[in-house]
Amino acid sequence: MTRTLGIAVLCGVIASLVPVAVAETDPQPPEAPVEEFAEPISAEPVVEPVVEPVVPEVEPPAPRKPRPARKPPKKTGRLDKTEDKVAGGLHWRVETDAGAIHVWVPPGYDRATAGTVVYVHGYYTSSDGAWKSHDLARQFKASGQNALFIVPDAPTGNDDSVKWPALTDLRKAISRANIRMPDGPIVVIGHSGAFRTVMQWVDHRLVAQVILLDALYGGNKAFDEFIGTGKRAKHHKLIVVGSDTADSSSAFAKKYPFAVTRDRLPASTAELKKREKSAKLLYIKSQYGHMQIVTGGKVIPMLLRLTPLKHR
Repeated sequence: MTRTLGIAVLCGVIASLVPVAVAETDPQPPEAPVEEFAEPISAEPVVEPVVEPVVPEVEPPAPRKPRPARKPPKKTGRLDKTEDKVAGGLHWRVETDAGAIHVWVPPGYDRATAGTVVYVHGYYTSSDGAWKSHDLARQFKASGQNALFIVPDAPTGNDDSVKWPALTDLRKAISRANIRMPDGPIVVIGHSGAFRTVMQWVDHRLVAQVILLDALYGGNKAFDEFIGTGKRAKHHKLIVVGSDTADSSSAFAKKYPFAVTRDRLPASTAELKKREKSAKLLYIKSQYGHMQIVTGGKVIPMLLRLTPLKHR
């Protein structure tokens, strides 16, 4: 027993000398969890069957007949106008959808024996502009002719459309302004680009004479019919004045054996020979420039005296 006790004491001593392992250690940061990535599973998509709805057959409606195009309403109402005195005569300015129209009658005007003069301006102006800058009332008065004078709006350039394609419509507009038109012959005067308008009027039954003031830039076929080949050509007269258009005007006149030519504009009709006054086609080469022909105050009154209009 003594031996056993000694052994136990000896084991206790030894145990006290040997360090005992510590169960707990210093805390360490937890290891990051390892994320496992699963491989994508390839699988064909499941397609649901599409069931088409059953649509009952419907008979298509019968096609409709196209509606007839509506005709523009006839303009029968009165047109507004202003009235004043200019150059001793009565002047109206008429407002229309196609621009202003100036109408003038001279002092001593007699509608029973009167004719009509329509003056068509050229490019880069208007009826208002030409009426003032060309001093048209004084030129018309200086002609001494018994006529109702009309100055409508016209194209101001190549891109501008003709305002009055039909002379009949222009006459109707004057009537709608409560201005009575005379029954006598119509004389049309056109300057420069006015040929585009005038060429569309040459078949009017009342147009007896056309005066082209440096205006033969085109429209030769229409003027051929007016003076040469048209059904009323034998009743017509044509006066052509050329400055910038001298070459084309001269070439036009040379086509006709009855044409009479003159090298310069006279100061008065007294300087003209009898055959020049009565010529069916008279071509005159102008010593005046393109604009001076219509603004100088000499050419328009003189040529109007060569028309079938009555003198006042």
